[in-house]
Amino acid sequence: MAKLLAQKLGLRHVSVGQLFRRIAEERGLTLAQLSELAERDPTIDLMLDNLARKEAEKGAVVIDGHVAPWLLKDVATLRIAIVASFETRIKRLAQRDGKPIEEVKKETLQREESERRRYLRLYNIDISNFSEFDLVINSERFSPDDIVEIILKALEAICKGRK
Repeated sequence: MAKLLAQKLGLRHVSVGQLFRRIAEERGLTLAQLSELAERDPTIDLMLDNLARKEAEKGAVVIDGHVAPWLLKDVATLRIAIVASFETRIKRLAQRDGKPIEEVKKETLQREESERRRYLRLYNIDISNFSEFDLVINSERFSPDDIVEIILKALEAICKGRK
């Protein structure tokens, strides 16, 4: 979604999750292994979060990442959560990654629990609480193009309000 939005707006796109996956690959680790390491070594998350902040401060960027909306609230124009049920997310991830559903389910449960613990410990952030977000969209109800259109309308309203 973030990549599609960035393309539509002619902005750069930075995916913190993709950067995390790249670090895992470079270190020869699975995502679960890197998540476990990140629980013991907070410098991994801090490095990624600092990178996201630097990119946000440059401007003209769409950043996606679990903790980005909280950490970048002072520089973000619009903070969005795109949500779906656990079952839907598992199906989508299995399709994207070409893995069996049960394997993806296990990996996702481990990763999400690791992220929950890490962000709570590092930043005192509950990543399941979207109350500070500007917009929460259920992706089970809308297509990616519809979601981008909803976001564009929200941005338009914000820009009008700033004049």
